[in-house]
Amino acid sequence: MKITINDIAVNYSDEGEKGAPAVIFIHGFPFNRSMWNMQLKALKDSCRVISYDIRGHGTSDPGNEIFSIELFVKDLLALMDALKIKKAVLCGLSMGGYIALNAIENYPERFIALMLCDTTCIADTPEVKEKRMNAIESIRKNGVEKYAEESIKNFFAPESITVKYNEIDAIRGMIVKTSEQTLLKTLLALSVRKETCSKLSEIRVPVLIMVGKEDKITPPAAAQFMHEKIKGSSLHILEHAGHLSNMENPGEFNSTLMTFIGSKRNDL
Repeated sequence: MKITINDIAVNYSDEGEKGAPAVIFIHGFPFNRSMWNMQLKALKDSCRVISYDIRGHGTSDPGNEIFSIELFVKDLLALMDALKIKKAVLCGLSMGGYIALNAIENYPERFIALMLCDTTCIADTPEVKEKRMNAIESIRKNGVEKYAEESIKNFFAPESITVKYNEIDAIRGMIVKTSEQTLLKTLLALSVRKETCSKLSEIRVPVLIMVGKEDKITPPAAAQFMHEKIKGSSLHILEHAGHLSNMENPGEFNSTLMTFIGSKRNDL
């Protein structure tokens, strides 16, 4: 389905009971909402589940504004308003986690629980910024397909590379279908994003943190750091998974997700 918010058309899915707690899934970079398909299928009988393509990704319009995490948060809130969702549970992976953390820092009254997956609260270090600039140069010089092949090596655990053929093909497809302009604009946005670590202690909603044991991009140490800063948070490290833990180990991921939501049902 498509809906117009902030002068762009946004592609989204909205399944489950409309009166049930709303769970909004925010995808990572450079993917789209389809990365959450298995989670929507698992939760739609007990929750209202929503996933959407961040502007420029999937089939959502890019618009004309300079990309930033703050702009992505603005889009998220506009989507919630358009769908008449006063409060929601947020689940973000990687870039989706950056958006979720920024959103709850600035609009805490709109969210009732948080699930942070394979993400971090720190801003890019100089080394990571350099890697993003190198990626921009590589995309300009060698194209999107080459960038996709190089990225896949970091997204998946070594074990997944040898057995998760369908998932790898799906991720490769998501990346190559993303426009070069969107890739460049998002890489720049990620490189200048602000840290959210200093505000973690102020989070007052239930928080679940999940990370793949073999995540090389946002490793378990980053998840542990957030867990220690967020009072009362839960931490779950998933076996047989790298940076895309929801796709690499969906059984354990979904079970953990459902247990967390079920345990907080009276609070949602």
